[in-house]
Amino acid sequence: MMERSLTKIVIAGGGTAGWMAASALARFLGPSCSIHLVESEEIGTVGVGEATIPAIQLFNQSLGIDENEFVRATQGSFKLGIEFADWNEPGHSYLHAFGAIGRPLGLLPFHQYWLRYRQQGGSVSLWDYAPTALAAAQNRFARPQDKPGTLPSGVAYAYHFDASLYAAFLRKYAEARGVIRTDGRIADVKLHAESGNIECLILASGEVVRGDLFIDCSGFRGLLIEQTLNSGYEDWSNFLPCNRAVAVPCASVDPLTPFTRATARDAGWQWRIPLQHRTGNGYVYCSDYVTDADATDILLSTLDGVPLAEPRQLRFVTGKRSQIWKKNCVALGLSSGFLEPLESTSIHLIQTGIAKLLEFFPSSGFHQPDIDAFNKAMDFEFHSIRDFVILHYKTASRSGAFWERCRNMAIPDSLAEKIELFCTNGRILRFNNELFTELGWLQVMWGQGLRPQGYNPLADQLTAEQLQEFMHVAARHARHVAEQMPLHQQYIAANCAAPPREIRKASS
Repeated sequence: MMERSLTKIVIAGGGTAGWMAASALARFLGPSCSIHLVESEEIGTVGVGEATIPAIQLFNQSLGIDENEFVRATQGSFKLGIEFADWNEPGHSYLHAFGAIGRPLGLLPFHQYWLRYRQQGGSVSLWDYAPTALAAAQNRFARPQDKPGTLPSGVAYAYHFDASLYAAFLRKYAEARGVIRTDGRIADVKLHAESGNIECLILASGEVVRGDLFIDCSGFRGLLIEQTLNSGYEDWSNFLPCNRAVAVPCASVDPLTPFTRATARDAGWQWRIPLQHRTGNGYVYCSDYVTDADATDILLSTLDGVPLAEPRQLRFVTGKRSQIWKKNCVALGLSSGFLEPLESTSIHLIQTGIAKLLEFFPSSGFHQPDIDAFNKAMDFEFHSIRDFVILHYKTASRSGAFWERCRNMAIPDSLAEKIELFCTNGRILRFNNELFTELGWLQVMWGQGLRPQGYNPLADQLTAEQLQEFMHVAARHARHVAEQMPLHQQYIAANCAAPPREIRKASS
């Protein structure tokens, strides 16, 4: 008996996750499948994921979105990397820059030659070979303009944007392509008596919303995947002990920096995300070491400008659903799990979940091998990002009880092996196309103070003179690329400036 194709998808919850899913499904499924999104104006969204990584470009491009229109509509800015401040000691900082660092030569990545160069007396910083790092330090930005016959610029970038405006932008996109939206609170979820699949949502108004496939974008509570289907949750607090955050926007100040900043604090870290109309701020912390009130005071005392809203408290348990896809329900966004936004991966995990759902898109049979393959792929994605985030905590040399706890904690074998491999001869292996590249691992490990004992002996095939010239050319190219860029603010003003927005200080 032939299985039928799915004819109706129901998305429970809006926000960034819900409207990203609705937009992508409308774009790639077309009119063959109706999409119905249910969200309630009574339920607010978390809106933490305002900083992104370069992969978000692929998502927007796949939808045919004009970049300037998107940046303008979301009050966005451009992002060349993440600055980590005070993770080792006060005043110390480094950048996890996007894009290239030097150029590989022969069988070896650039950093292996740089390790030899440094060991033999070269004193140039790793980031002097990274055009995006040099541009970020000067608050410059431009899209790469690579031309045939010239060296690639090595520039990569992402965005900062207002998550609520992005959701609104995608809502307009999705509704124009036939997505139906209902404003209503979900009062009950009915399961099929035999299969155990979700049959329908019952709204507080009494409306019944039926579907074949249900996508849970209900946030931390996981209304469908957890409260209804009991997926289970993997708690990673033993690796990532931060369990709370307080967030508040403040007025923008000059200059408009083209990077996110993550500043270490006594009980966690503070984010700073510059947008055109405001700056997003938050303090992610462990409640064992600071009270909510003190965390709020610390955040408010370190803002660049006047606060524009009341501070908002968030509580979370770092981890992921044991089964992100169960029965006929797939969880996206906070419903699927939570990894603190230290490396700006929240929106990427939504994007990955959508991509994997399309890759394993089901028929009415919902075959378990497809579901298992999806869950295995998402498990790997979460685990590899988790290890990268843990790296920052484990290797930080900052003083204090919280940081001492992080340095002494046990870590996953997968991370311990990466650290050991790097600390011998600077080797970095990327497994199964994991999200963060060798250059990402290199910058964080080096920036956090890890130092290899040696380097790959193949780097000795260059003479001292050849090595000197190779380093010189790489540094000169990086400087040239950065110096050609205008100031970040000027670039936005010329290409994608949003209309002025009234700024009001939050009432006390």
